[in-house]
Amino acid sequence: MLSAILALLADGKFHSGQDLGKALGVSRSAVWKQMQLVQDLGLEVYSVKGRGYRLPGGLDLLDAEKLVAGFDRSIADKISVQPIEYSMPSTNAAALGGFADQVSGCRLYVAEQQTAGRGRRGRQWVSPFAANLYFSLTWQFSSGVAALEGLSLVVGVALLRGLRQLGVSDASVKWPNDLLWRKRKLAGVLLEMVGDASGECNVVIGIGMNVNMPRQEMTGVEQPWVDLSEIIGGAPSRTEVLSVLINALIPTLEEFVENGFGGLRDEWQAANSFQDQAVELQTAQHNIQGVCRGVNDTGALLLETGNGVEVFHGGEVSLRAS
Repeated sequence: MLSAILALLADGKFHSGQDLGKALGVSRSAVWKQMQLVQDLGLEVYSVKGRGYRLPGGLDLLDAEKLVAGFDRSIADKISVQPIEYSMPSTNAAALGGFADQVSGCRLYVAEQQTAGRGRRGRQWVSPFAANLYFSLTWQFSSGVAALEGLSLVVGVALLRGLRQLGVSDASVKWPNDLLWRKRKLAGVLLEMVGDASGECNVVIGIGMNVNMPRQEMTGVEQPWVDLSEIIGGAPSRTEVLSVLINALIPTLEEFVENGFGGLRDEWQAANSFQDQAVELQTAQHNIQGVCRGVNDTGALLLETGNGVEVFHGGEVSLRAS
């Protein structure tokens, strides 16, 4: 019933309790109880006596049918779209659970809201309901962990390609797994792997992208951020955005499987937000000052320090402007 009432309220207009009850086939008391569940999702509900209920601004709910219809013909048969969930702890966790159940193949997990979304280094990923994109894609590799070097950077290239299709031509990548726009964070990538380190392994590619972030949700976030609605000048359809990103992501992953990261290195480097700039690399033990010289053919960071050009691999490290 919750899905039905959200669909009715998605237009942002007032709906009386009587009309909602009639549409849903329930009493006004049952409608009131459903409105409490709507509020539990973190949504603001206006309730005005004599007029009913409305969600200010409405909702841009994801549409599974339109999502699949937006896939390129060469993509649709390669991916299994799991039912879109209203709320779940984490799309990555759901994808990892699929591996535990021996489910294989390329699968897409999407949620309107994450209650325990994670970024790198255990950070929380703010995930308000029906505002942004939170999704995970599973992918199977047969050549072990060594073949995955540079994968997070490859995902960044794929997202850049998709954003260009949406009219965003000036996004950049931050090593190892962030997308920026004018130095503000637009999206992040979290990779998780299970399987044989030297043979067949499954990878979860988790992506969070800000689309139409409610400003009040980000009051406690210190990092500069941006969403697509600000960049494009209006809130784009999240369903359309997700279709475009998947259309870019799967062919780029296939390109990576065929040629490795080396074939995509120049494209990543051309969009490197810190190319030839003074930066600070933070590790668990040290903060290292240097000049970012991009990445090598495995996706490792090239940092010019007083000792020459040093190579740093991903992991629990963070890069920022010096």
